[in-house]
Amino acid sequence: MKFRDILDFLEEVRVLGNFSEEEIAPLKQPQQIHQAELELDGQKYPAFRVQYNNSRGPFKGGIRFHPEVSQDEVTALAFWMSIKTAVVNIPFGGGKGGVKVNPKELTPQQLEELSRKYIQAFYKVIGPQVDIPAPDVYTTPQIMAWMRDEYEKLTQTTAPAVITGKPPEQGGSLVRDIATALGGVYVLEEAVKKLNLNEKTVVIQGFGNAGMNAAKLLAELNYKIIAVSDSQGGIYNSEGLDIAEVIKTKEETKSVINYQNAEQISNSQLLETECDVLIPSALANVITEENVDNIKTKIILELANGPVTTTADKVLFQKGTLVIPDILANAGGVTVSYFEWVQNLKDEKWTAEEIKPKLKDIMVNSFLEIQQQSENNNYDFRTASYLIAIKRIIEAEKERENNNLR
Repeated sequence: MKFRDILDFLEEVRVLGNFSEEEIAPLKQPQQIHQAELELDGQKYPAFRVQYNNSRGPFKGGIRFHPEVSQDEVTALAFWMSIKTAVVNIPFGGGKGGVKVNPKELTPQQLEELSRKYIQAFYKVIGPQVDIPAPDVYTTPQIMAWMRDEYEKLTQTTAPAVITGKPPEQGGSLVRDIATALGGVYVLEEAVKKLNLNEKTVVIQGFGNAGMNAAKLLAELNYKIIAVSDSQGGIYNSEGLDIAEVIKTKEETKSVINYQNAEQISNSQLLETECDVLIPSALANVITEENVDNIKTKIILELANGPVTTTADKVLFQKGTLVIPDILANAGGVTVSYFEWVQNLKDEKWTAEEIKPKLKDIMVNSFLEIQQQSENNNYDFRTASYLIAIKRIIEAEKERENNNLR
């Protein structure tokens, strides 16, 4: 995801939404870019915290530890978080953080030290009412717990709401571990109703947290999962996979390809498998102008960030494929992060039975708003989502300006 691509798409949406240049200006650049170099055992690691827009509430967004982290990427993701929180209408803005590091090369002690150094670098610009980080690529609940602890030491406060995605015993929310997948399932169920699908065959690319949990949840709802994959390859069985056994195989052997009762296929073959629902839940840019003509599905649920390119998106819309965009499809995670923040602020602990209906309401209502916008104007779901989100941000910006004048 490149920031210039976002600016190009923003201009397209500005024209469609009849927004003025002045209205859209606050979304063309982040409010703050914070940078640091974290030193660990003689090595220096570039670190970033980008605060994009807080017109609707505190900045919100994960921290990723990845060898390819860059300021441009973190800025693009911070913009995207501003849009995502507005799409599901939770009272947050958008931010993002990252460290250019391969965490797999660090010992547990080094990982803890780096996590604490990140907070030492940025603690003055985050806070429960200012900017609330969360886990992202290669960061974990344990890392969030270290970060919360470091923030509290530095500020001499008790502040569980400073960070979300913590372990439950450290103030984390129940359901957070499956929130991304569960939110996606809730909107998928609405899409299936919209298209009146009787057959429900599913193909899932990526068998990490989101993909695995989506497979498990959909199998429980009697969807037939016919193919799944991970980084080593894919497996296919037209009669359906035994998802409990596939999960067991993945846990025991580190890959789904060792599951016996299936044919092995490549990730590219998997994407082109005929199905009713295709769920890319791993990498960006896997459906492109090169393979889009070979995509044979009725619904694409984007659990990954940016799996469908802009060019492919347009082709799929013309083909009549319903693409449920990432900014809605995987917003369950940030929505339950919002619930965690509220619980921490109120010193409450909600049960899973309380959280799931709240999540479902937000996801389903957001889907229905986008569906209405799409049908009224003949827009694809991504364009409709952006129009709704940008309108909400513009309205919040105007309200903030009016308040400042008084």
